[in-house]
Amino acid sequence: MNLAWVTLTVKNMDESLNFYTEVVGLTLASRRPAGPQMELAFLGDGETKLELVCNQAVTEFDMGQSISLGFAVASVDETMAALQKKGIAIHSGPFQPAPYIHFFFITDPNGLKIQLIEHLS
Repeated sequence: MNLAWVTLTVKNMDESLNFYTEVVGLTLASRRPAGPQMELAFLGDGETKLELVCNQAVTEFDMGQSISLGFAVASVDETMAALQKKGIAIHSGPFQPAPYIHFFFITDPNGLKIQLIEHLS
């Protein structure tokens, strides 16, 4: 089996799409209605996609404290500086638990932790 996608229920589709395309850098693959008060969007160029579901009937969100999505970046320092210029707050870090990895966390508009990871040589 291959991982096809990860689904997130989001509060606001436009705000979430802006975050994942402009901040994280994912490409919007598709966006479409999925019934009354419901919309779907798929993001990403690779085999695994990120699916966003916005259902206006859902009013409570719990992203969980133990879940995060990780995205590789070329440089933690440069990414942190660029995000701070955009007004994106750093949730925690940077951390370097081993000589070959460096990362920090931000949160998406729904409160989900996003880990931005630099693999060091």
